[in-house]
Amino acid sequence: MSKTPPFADLPPVLAGPILRRIEPGRLVLWLAGSVPLDLTLVLAPRDGAEQRIVLDQKSCRLVRVGRAAWIHLIDVTLLDTLPQDTLIDYDLLIDEERGIAHWAPHLLHHGQMRPNLVLRSRMDDILYGSCRKPHHPSRDGLARGDALLAERIGQADARPALLMLCGDQIYCDDVAGPMLAAIHALIRRLGLYGECLEGATVEDSEALYAHAKCYYRRADLLPGFKSNDNLRDRFFGGTEKPVFTTANADNHLVTLAEIMGMYLLTHSPLAWRAVAGMPAPACARDEDSAERWQRESAIIADFRAELPQAARLLAHVQTLMIFDDHDVTDDWNLSAKWEATAYGHPFSRRIVGNALTAYLLCQGWGNRPEAFAEVLDEMDALFAKPDHKDRLDPVRQDALIDRLLAFNCWDYTLETEPAVIVLDTRTRRWRNRRVPGHPSGLMDWESLSELQVNLMGKKAAVIVSAAPMFGVKLIEVVQRIATYVGLALTVDAENWMAHRGAASAMLNIFRHSRTPGNYVVLSGDVHYSFVYDVEVRYSDRVPHIWQITSSGIKNEFPARLLDWLDRLNRWLYSPRSPLNWFTKRRALALKPRLPDQRRSGERLWNGSGLGQVWLDAHGRPDRIVQHNADRRPSTRFLPQGQADDKDAPPAAGAASASGSARAQRLTDSEKLSARTW
Repeated sequence: MSKTPPFADLPPVLAGPILRRIEPGRLVLWLAGSVPLDLTLVLAPRDGAEQRIVLDQKSCRLVRVGRAAWIHLIDVTLLDTLPQDTLIDYDLLIDEERGIAHWAPHLLHHGQMRPNLVLRSRMDDILYGSCRKPHHPSRDGLARGDALLAERIGQADARPALLMLCGDQIYCDDVAGPMLAAIHALIRRLGLYGECLEGATVEDSEALYAHAKCYYRRADLLPGFKSNDNLRDRFFGGTEKPVFTTANADNHLVTLAEIMGMYLLTHSPLAWRAVAGMPAPACARDEDSAERWQRESAIIADFRAELPQAARLLAHVQTLMIFDDHDVTDDWNLSAKWEATAYGHPFSRRIVGNALTAYLLCQGWGNRPEAFAEVLDEMDALFAKPDHKDRLDPVRQDALIDRLLAFNCWDYTLETEPAVIVLDTRTRRWRNRRVPGHPSGLMDWESLSELQVNLMGKKAAVIVSAAPMFGVKLIEVVQRIATYVGLALTVDAENWMAHRGAASAMLNIFRHSRTPGNYVVLSGDVHYSFVYDVEVRYSDRVPHIWQITSSGIKNEFPARLLDWLDRLNRWLYSPRSPLNWFTKRRALALKPRLPDQRRSGERLWNGSGLGQVWLDAHGRPDRIVQHNADRRPSTRFLPQGQADDKDAPPAAGAASASGSARAQRLTDSEKLSARTW
């Protein structure tokens, strides 16, 4: 492997390491470098012997995405298994001598010489969240998570077992102008590969980057289609409508290089150093865009300031991920009609395929490495032979995209106690063939059947569904009405109850006598946080479900609108309201938990941050907390009737024996309402 950087002043590491799956006999990490790195993994348990493992081609797979950009996919099988519930220092040495303290000191907490990890014996303490938009004007929930970790960095039993990112880790469809400029500077700096663009108004990626509408006017460059949805269109030949339905497409990412650059710049401060001092584009001085540019620049500067803390959290805690729509584009696969339109146009198909390719390399692989071996072989063939303009072979690129669009192994399971089952609610949808414009079910019959088989025999399970399984009823009703009048895309009408078949199948899984009695459902997507205690009616046994939603990590719902929706929901769907019987949730009894910092009656919590749940020995929530990114005291979601005591939540980790017993008494004594809230 070459040890000499193609550009001497580029840092050898651009992003990472990110700690992905941890098992007793296996360790998975992700790293991006400007060169192919000779790496040695060091593992040093506090109470055991140190291991040094030279990472060869079997344990570190390299994927070259540019002249000076290499993704390092590290999957190490360990001869000596990792001890559980103890601190394990680790390091990645470059050329057997330069460790993380040398090339990424921002990843070390005060007093550390190396980062560390903990392999927990139980999945009883989980951090979770979704929706991290760099230019949203709030602080970063991942940085808040790092501050929590710093308080207990030396306490193995107080460390979270998992950081679960539930979707929208990046926003491909909603990008700030200064972020797009940094992406383009990074593309030039690293020589990220370009591509030809069939069906576009520009020939290739270089023409796109140089186009007058590249910044703030990209919606004009995105693909469109002829619509014949109404009588006027049929008589006058149809009207041109956009394929992509996002309202924020001004800087929608298009090329694979742009999306790879977005990942690097949202995961690490090192990538930003590579573009320091690069000149701003002309739009920064344009009269129409200058004010917006300045406003976004200030927010992006604040985002960059917290990136070292966010990266440090990802280097210390096992981090798993799943996509949602904004990781690709808004309304991705919302309906059969959307799919037919988007995949029937070569340009929009390429845009979606590029996002999936980048997701695989930067997120999906680390969740389930063994599922992607053959796909990575195809990637190697694609990246091996760019043309004389450093553009990818369009035939190979389209073939890879065809493969990814048909791929059905994005979901995964952790066989832990309790089991963690992460659902793919985007690519295996239950399409509405009768009315293709209506929302698809979030999972089809086959994938729901596989979920049921996966749940058989388990006592408890944590299910990760990007969209909440049980959401705010008023919002679901509004989405249903909008769907009826043909506006499903306008209101993002995606919820589990929007498709009768998927909703019924999911409820029947919960009712099955051999599936778990306790479920915790972790979700994001909606840009506000809430918790429901749920019982499924009309069942021989009563499964207990806790719908726990934390959203967003760096995003929020419009405050006044959410206030009104929350209030109207309480008025219209109170336990005694007959409106409950006109919804698809009449087979459920839901009881909201109340935020302890709420105003009168408030059920929904609005504010960027990161959620945390502690589980007892039976897989039931002991405590549920939303850690606010703005450093306000953490918000606890309390069962109705529980006193608002002001005790601080327990240290992250297994609850004490007395705490677990108290949680069990509370749970056993709670009799959920027999009426629907």
